[in-house]
This record gives sequence, structure tokens and C-alpha cells, in this order.
Amino acid sequence: MDLAWHNLTYFKFQVNLEYLGRVVFNTDGILYPDSVVGTDSHTTMIDGLGVAGWGVGGIEVEAAMLGQPMSMVLPGVVGFKLSGKLRNGVTATDLVLTVTQMLRKHGVVGKFVEFYGDGMGELSLADRATIANMSPEYGATMGFFPVDHVTLQYLKLTGRSDETLAMIEAYLRANRMFVDYNEPQQERVYSSYLQLNLADVEPCISGPKRALLFQKKHKTRWQSSHSMENQQS
Repeated sequence: MDLAWHNLTYFKFQVNLEYLGRVVFNTDGILYPDSVVGTDSHTTMIDGLGVAGWGVGGIEVEAAMLGQPMSMVLPGVVGFKLSGKLRNGVTATDLVLTVTQMLRKHGVVGKFVEFYGDGMGELSLADRATIANMSPEYGATMGFFPVDHVTLQYLKLTGRSDETLAMIEAYLRANRMFVDYNEPQQERVYSSYLQLNLADVEPCISGPKRALLFQKKHKTRWQSSHSMENQQS
């Protein structure tokens, strides 16, 4: 039963990505950015699509359902700059665990995290959604990925019309909310900063007793321990 509920929960977030997420709303010719709040902490998966979303309590959701505004304290925003690309053999899981460790160490509880930098272009939408989905694990309110060409490619792949894609890109470009890596990137101002070269990410594992364990170091320690045992015997 628990497994079935877990699968159902993550299925609904996939539906958000593939079908429900608008990115930009068009209401009677009035355009505005898409956003969502939900009672599940992993609502943040939608941030990988460039839609601002996070988990809230029942009172906030009831207010939103009744068309009432939701008030909140303006959070600090941590800028997480990504550069380079992942090496062969390094998976998205390795990246997610590394990013989670860095953000936990930095301290991002109650804050927004925005990812930026040239390394963004090397991450698939699935990779971004996975990192965004881990927001509850690293403690941030959300981990946001701005819209770029990767986002548009995913929207097209999941059946959004060419007219819709053109509208989304035109609106976001006009409001300087679209990221184009072929254009000079302006330095952004955040409350605090982190950066990661994707080429530095190593294969790693995580479990309940050890938050993060790099496989290369673990293998070295195991070989050393195994060698000492052989010498003693």
C-alpha cells in the first residue's frame, strides 16, 4: 500500500510536468507566469520546468482554491552556478546527491535556490526535475530552473503546440525571463552564492547511516582495509 501510494504521488508530479504545467498562462489575452502551490512537499518537481511551485499547508491551499491571495515572507535567494558537463559514467543521481550535500552544508532552509550558468544547457529536463524534486531533502522552499531551450524542447516533446511554444518564448524574452546561452550572460545578484563544475561530480551513494559517500574514496578505504587483513592473516 505504501509503495502504491508513493508511485501514485510521483505520477501526479509527472502529470504536472508533461501536461498541466503551462509555464505561461494566457487568460483572455493577458499573459502571466505559471505558478503552483500544493500540500505535498515534492510539488517542487515542477520547478524543473521553470514553473515556480512549492509545498504549503492546508490553510494556504484553501485560500488559493477560494481565489484569495497567499501572503509570505520574502525569502532569501541562493544563486547556484553550474558550469562544465558531467563526465562519462557519472549519473544524474550522483549530481543530485552532490548538489544536496552542498546545499545542506550552505544552509538553505526557508530560502529559494535558483540554478544558473552555462552548465544548465548540459542538463536534461529530467535531471532538472530530479534536483528540484529534492528540495525538501536539502531544505529549500524550492530549487528553480529558469526557462531555456531545453525547457522548450521538453514542452514540444510532451505535445505542446508550436503556437504555445512561440507565445511562451516571446513573452519570457520580452520580460527578460528567458535564458539564451548564445547571448552574453549578465552576472546576477543573489543573497548568497554557490558554484559547481559538473566535471567535478564523482560517482557516489547515499543511505540512512551515511548522508553521502563517494565511491572512489570508499573503494580506496576498502582496498586498504582488505590489504591489512591479508597481511595480518
